[in-house]
Amino acid sequence: MAIKLLVGLGNPGREHQGTRHNAGAACIEALARRSGIFLQEDSKFFGLTGRVTLSGHELRLLIPTTYMNESGKSVASMASFYKISPEEMLIAHDELDIAAGSARFKQGGGHGGHNGLRDIVLALGKNANFHRLRIGIGHPGQASKVTGYVLGKPSQTDRDRIDASIDEAIAALPLLLDGDSTKAMTQLHSFSAA
Repeated sequence: MAIKLLVGLGNPGREHQGTRHNAGAACIEALARRSGIFLQEDSKFFGLTGRVTLSGHELRLLIPTTYMNESGKSVASMASFYKISPEEMLIAHDELDIAAGSARFKQGGGHGGHNGLRDIVLALGKNANFHRLRIGIGHPGQASKVTGYVLGKPSQTDRDRIDASIDEAIAALPLLLDGDSTKAMTQLHSFSAA
């Protein structure tokens, strides 16, 4: 089933721009910039939206402007309106269990404690088998430090690494869109900016 919707997760507001938790939103912003697309606020979908053609595939872009833990409202409203199934979505999000400078494609699975994914799974149903782009941000080492860490801004070195992994993910995306997930994964998973 072809991917029709790319979603980038983050928190709204200037104070959250550039934080680790906004890596997914940063990915969609980078793709829009590179494609010359201006993302527009659309209250019907509780987010910033746009359309892009990538490698011959027509895609909708969405960055929810809800808080992270209410991302499902935004994703479900667009999916329902355009009749897009979970299998036709790619959700880009920050990932603690992957080092900054690496990213991974994956389909399906649990939310892994990620509040944005948790809410999307609640909104779409627990069997929602959407694609994910897991953008590595690294882990602070202790569970008690996770909240402050994800809501904080990375060092310049980590910022550069995260940006490089986002660039690599965007470069591998056409392979995924063409249905060659193995090749897309091989290309992206062999990359590390660390």
